[in-house]
Amino acid sequence: MRLLGGPWEIEIVPERGGRIISLRLEGVELLDQGIGVDEPAAGFVEGGAQGWDELVPTVDAASWRGVELPDHGEAWRLPWKVVEAAASSCVMECEGRLLPWRLQRRIEVGERVRAAYRLSNVGAADLPAYWCSHVLFRYEAGVEVDVGVRLMRFARGKSGKFFLPPGSVDRARLRWPDGATVELAWDAERTPHCGIWICNGDLGGYRQVAIEPATGGGDRPDSDEPPPVLAPGSSIEWWLELRSISSAAVQPLV
Repeated sequence: MRLLGGPWEIEIVPERGGRIISLRLEGVELLDQGIGVDEPAAGFVEGGAQGWDELVPTVDAASWRGVELPDHGEAWRLPWKVVEAAASSCVMECEGRLLPWRLQRRIEVGERVRAAYRLSNVGAADLPAYWCSHVLFRYEAGVEVDVGVRLMRFARGKSGKFFLPPGSVDRARLRWPDGATVELAWDAERTPHCGIWICNGDLGGYRQVAIEPATGGGDRPDSDEPPPVLAPGSSIEWWLELRSISSAAVQPLV
C-alpha cells in the first residue's frame, strides 16, 4: 500500500505487522532498511528490525497477570486489517492474541504525516494500555539528534538506549548530512514517556535511531511507571506527527 501527499511518500505492508517499510521526504528515504533479514517468526532483531512498527503491549519480554508477552510485543508480527484506504490516508487495525487489545491507526499524509491511534480493551478484564512508537530512522555519520539538547554520537559497533524524564519533551528533531530535517512531535499528555534508541552497526549491522514516545515507562507494562489500565470496553487515544523542517528554519529545541 502506498500513500502520497505533499512532500511525503509512504509504503505499508498490512500483513507484515502493519509495518511502514518506506518513508520518503522529497524522495529521500528516512527509515532504516535493515540488514536484509525479514522473518517475523523469529525474534524482533533476528526477524528484521527496520522500518516503522507499533509495539503493543510491551517492548521487553514481560509478564502480565500470568501471561508471557514476547519481545517487542505482538503487533509487529500479526497481520493488520485495512479498514479504509485512499490516496493519501488509510485506517488499519490489529487485535492481540495473548491479550485482548485492539489497536487502530489512522495515517494522513499531506504537508505533514499524522498518525492517530486508538487502543481498546475488547476483553472482559482490565488491560494495560501500553504502546510504544518504533520509528527506526536511518543513522549515519553526521546525523544530528536533538531532544532539547543535541545528543552525542555513538561509536561504530555500539548501541544503547536511555530514557528521558516523563513529560519532559513532546518533540525531537533529526537532521541528516544530506539536509533532510524532520520534527517528530507527539501527544505528551497521553504518551508522556520517551526512550531514545541508537544503534551504530551493533546487533548484526543495524544503523538506526528511534525516538520512542510511549504510554508507559520502562519498556514494559509491569514497570514502576506503568501505563494506564483500561477497563473492559474502554479506549485511549493519542497522536504522533512528522513534520518537514527547512534548513533555514532550524532552531535548537528548548
